Amino acid sequence: MKLLALLWAAALAAAQPPVQVIKPAPKTVVRGYFSAEVAPVVRIRSGDTVKLESAMIAGPAMMREGGIPDAAIREADRVIHREVKNDGPGPHVLTGPVYVEGAEPGDTLEVRIKAVDLAFDYAIIIMCPGCGMLPDDFPYWRVKSYPLDRRTMTASFPGGITVPLKPFFGVMGVAPPPVSGRISTAPPWIHGGNMDNKDLVAGTTVYFPVHTRGALFSVGDAHAAQADGEVNVAALETALTGTFQFFVHKGKPLRWPRAETPTHYITMGFHENLEEAGRIALREMLDFLVTEKGLTRDDAYLLAGSAVDLRVTQVVDGKKGVHATVAKSIFGKH
Repeated sequence: MKLLALLWAAALAAAQPPVQVIKPAPKTVVRGYFSAEVAPVVRIRSGDTVKLESAMIAGPAMMREGGIPDAAIREADRVIHREVKNDGPGPHVLTGPVYVEGAEPGDTLEVRIKAVDLAFDYAIIIMCPGCGMLPDDFPYWRVKSYPLDRRTMTASFPGGITVPLKPFFGVMGVAPPPVSGRISTAPPWIHGGNMDNKDLVAGTTVYFPVHTRGALFSVGDAHAAQADGEVNVAALETALTGTFQFFVHKGKPLRWPRAETPTHYITMGFHENLEEAGRIALREMLDFLVTEKGLTRDDAYLLAGSAVDLRVTQVVDGKKGVHATVAKSIFGKH
């Protein structure tokens, strides 16, 4: 019986398509923008898995300024920051996009984050004039590097402070509607993008509304750790490798991205005004409770005051981010 089980497992594994691996290189990245016109770096089917490795947001000069040894800087980052000239208005280097066969406007793209692994042994944090939540308090430039300990998954700060690493991609998104043209990677929107949601780690799932054929999914802005708010405009910025599995849900439109962790459902809102971002996230949660949990809208709103948390995702990316969370446990086995 054990032999049969092993043979069956081997047969199933052989039937699965190989996991494609996309490394950062001038032909596999886009710097500073999302667009429905970007040519895909890979085409896959619904159910397939892809590994995407990110580039550093910082170039070699900035990394050296922050204290990263020149010998530690990856060749991929040197080449990308030297050769990729077709920049958009944003700061992020995105790996992708991934074209998912069958995805069309009006569908939902489900992205399961299977793993997120460190791809670099350092991170940097920056602050810059005019950026962050307190630009008048810190009207100058500073960049500093921090070694990352893969064994303990921590970073050490001055004063004996140890920060646990919880790596995730600050930027994950699909192409915006074609009519939008090129849009900056800096502010998040209906396509996702620079969501900076620290809950979107390995083991979570994100759902994106599809705006163009193939969806065109990309990632970047790799964070080793980040606090809610990202108040100084940068987390522990590093490079990561993400393993993603993609599924297309036909005829299930969304207005805004949503997510699901092992313990919570998450809806999101992005807007220049923090209060309006909160309203979007809350309305999205009410819609979720009505359509997915069968509540009336009145009952969903009454429940929200007792069981739905609003959290500030980030406040420094042009559009503020708020996400609403509700624990799965309150729904019992339903």
